[in-house]
Amino acid sequence: MNTETHTPNAIRRPTTGVKISGFFPKGQAHSTSVTRITSPPTAIVYCEGNFAKIDGKTANGLVRHSQAYRILSVIDSTQSGRDSGVILDDAANNIPIFNTLDDAVAHSAAVPDTLIYGMAPSTGRLSPADRSVVLDAIGRGMNIVSGLHEYLGDDFEIAEAAFRRGVTIRDIRKPKRSKDMRLFDGSVAGVNALRIAVLGTDCAIGKRTTATVLARALNAQGIKTVLVGTGQTGLMQGAKYGVAMDAVPPQFCCGELEGAIVAAAEAEQPDVILIEGQGALSHPAFCTSAFILRGSQPDAVILQHAPKRVHRCDFPDMQMPTPAREIALIEAFSDTNVIGVTLNHEGMSENDITNAIATYSQELGMPVTDALSRPEAHLLAMVIDAYPDLQQGAPVAAI
Repeated sequence: MNTETHTPNAIRRPTTGVKISGFFPKGQAHSTSVTRITSPPTAIVYCEGNFAKIDGKTANGLVRHSQAYRILSVIDSTQSGRDSGVILDDAANNIPIFNTLDDAVAHSAAVPDTLIYGMAPSTGRLSPADRSVVLDAIGRGMNIVSGLHEYLGDDFEIAEAAFRRGVTIRDIRKPKRSKDMRLFDGSVAGVNALRIAVLGTDCAIGKRTTATVLARALNAQGIKTVLVGTGQTGLMQGAKYGVAMDAVPPQFCCGELEGAIVAAAEAEQPDVILIEGQGALSHPAFCTSAFILRGSQPDAVILQHAPKRVHRCDFPDMQMPTPAREIALIEAFSDTNVIGVTLNHEGMSENDITNAIATYSQELGMPVTDALSRPEAHLLAMVIDAYPDLQQGAPVAAI
């Protein structure tokens, strides 16, 4: 079996696919092969019962943007027969949703290359029903991509099935060995690019989506921008640089992120480096925002907030903070400034969004927009107004 470890930690993520053997049944030889990819592999995203929901954020992100895979369809029996783009953004994207893996495969001209596990459950583990779908996909000759904390390549049944079928398992969150990890050394201070972190008031609130939209808008204006991923979805989407922060031992989190930023700066020579946020600095269940602020030493922060979200995701007894409180905490914790607020419009009408933008703009004294429901130019202006000296030239490749 070729179990692809492909751990995205503080290194440039190549455009060629590397298959590295991981699990081998007793008596089998260890081998390594390299496969060049001339076009993105095709993929079905499995998101049973969770598409367009918080735990389906990986699938949601992949149907909105994916450079690494060509997304053909989504599996979610509760949304079967619908267009995924219409559900998410009221705009068709021609990525249909199917009831089962059988239906999704039957819709394709050939068996797709990959099944992506498109959910991020709080348990971080595979359910028995999900396991049967993964094994079914392997049996059809499909590679598996997973962002779970449970590494499928270490699961005997799944790994053995993959070995026998000759397919790869890519565990996005599986870190490299600690002896190969990097400690923070302060070299991020030598990065010339403007560094902007997109943080939030909660987890699963749209930080990655806003960062992706902003990167596209900046690049379209000739402001060369690189997005550094810090979670499994961004890395699945094809971020060239990044690290799955919540899979790295705390001692190395700042250094691994610093290494990814330095590598991006040296290789790409960008004007701007955007850093995807995770969790929230004020959230007691997550420490990733603290590591992101320390490791990236951002010049500025954009804060994502969901006005209609009453309590923290998965924590019904934990009230959401106000943007003002989160901004004060961020600026007290790190030598940086929050330059704007972006909204997650879940549960909001068009009138609600308009009123929230006006209210927060007045209360906070800074620009506020919604990356999805408002023109990208508003998000772009948030950065240009704060940093008018950014160089502008011919449009460059997105992200």
